Amino acid sequence: MVHVDRRHMLNISAAGIAGAVGAAPVAASAASSPAGPPSGLGHDATQFGIRPNSTDDQTANLQRAIDLCAGGATPLVLPAGTYRASTLTLPANAQLIGVRGVTKLQFSGGGPSLLNSEGASNVALTGLILDGGHIPLPARRGLLHCLGTRTLRVDDCEILFSGGAGVWLENVSGHVRTTLFREIASTALVSFDAQGLTVAQNIILGTNDNGIEILRTAIGDDGTLVIDNRIEDIKAGPGGSGQYGNAINAFRAGNVIVRGNRIKNCDYSGVRGNSASNIQIVGNSISNVREVALYSEFAFEGAVIANNTVDGCATGVSVCNFNEGGRLAVVQGNIIRNILPKRPAGTAPDDDGGVGIYIEADASVTGNVIENAPSFGIVAGWGKYLRDVAISGNVIRNTFVGIGVSVAQGAGSALIDNNVISDAPRGAVVGLDHARPVTTDLTRPGAEKLAQVVLGTNQVR
Repeated sequence: MVHVDRRHMLNISAAGIAGAVGAAPVAASAASSPAGPPSGLGHDATQFGIRPNSTDDQTANLQRAIDLCAGGATPLVLPAGTYRASTLTLPANAQLIGVRGVTKLQFSGGGPSLLNSEGASNVALTGLILDGGHIPLPARRGLLHCLGTRTLRVDDCEILFSGGAGVWLENVSGHVRTTLFREIASTALVSFDAQGLTVAQNIILGTNDNGIEILRTAIGDDGTLVIDNRIEDIKAGPGGSGQYGNAINAFRAGNVIVRGNRIKNCDYSGVRGNSASNIQIVGNSISNVREVALYSEFAFEGAVIANNTVDGCATGVSVCNFNEGGRLAVVQGNIIRNILPKRPAGTAPDDDGGVGIYIEADASVTGNVIENAPSFGIVAGWGKYLRDVAISGNVIRNTFVGIGVSVAQGAGSALIDNNVISDAPRGAVVGLDHARPVTTDLTRPGAEKLAQVVLGTNQVR
């Protein structure tokens, strides 16, 4: 084994350093010291003149160490402590390992981000705290900023007090997992044009724009997996009518799966799919969101919204904008309750709340349980925008109207069968002209028959 002392390490050539360091990994036994590096192979950052808890800016030494270790495809291990730095560049094969919860990179400002990577591959961060210190970042920047990065790995990190986004990704593949985001000035994680991305098992506490944004510059396949995250306290700081204040937002991104997330306390939606075809929103637990809890809107084809629980919202599920091409959906097995009568200020004035499920075109609504909706349990269609909707096997309790169906000029057909509807004083099934009831209860004996509304056997009391 080659022995390189610290003075020699700092004075030999860069090529010599890379070779020497490659031959002198930190042994796994070094983990026995509480302040030492974690177990596994890697090179101790202090060998490069990097000093934990120094008040000096350590950008130059950190960058030198990152470059040399990446050149040898060897991890750089940062012992416990705080390291002040401006922007650090992560080249191909850069791997930074810290002691989880106690190794901190403290952003000192003077650059657009703390960690930046462009066009690299095999970049990995493990066990690091990235502290932005509330220093404002330029627009469209993250504390960790990656463009064109392949096989990015972020595990067991903390990203705190960013003055912009927490993580900003463009054309990136890989994963961000088991990472805590806290007090983020805009959005915790933004991804544009992902190339195969998983965002899983993270905790997001307090953002000013959105929790997670999965976006594309043009409508197309994306396939990002957003699974098993905990997301709370999402504000719509910039205002707007739904662009902000959402826990998870998929825009133009096809084939995104949003599964198993715990979402709480959002100014707008829990999950919002905008022009996102084949989105799956499955098995999420959502409470205290103040607009539509689960949304699929605008130019999409295909949405599965199934097996979610929603407690506290203005509308539980909305699958809409047939006028923009939005169609084809399954809404199944959701529990939706305790619905607010109004949406937040800033939404369209005719977008009232108080609705369990809203649906428009080419869709099946089956096996849902809806309770305590001050307006409608289920609404099918808006004016002429209704086509081929089946509503069956649902339980609807304590709503003003059980099921409202558009009977306006030009509206298409709906099948309403085998539902249980109780405590709906205005009617179990009522025809609508937009939001206005215009018929009596269509389930009552002697009620008028409408050609486009097929009523089967519904249990009403």
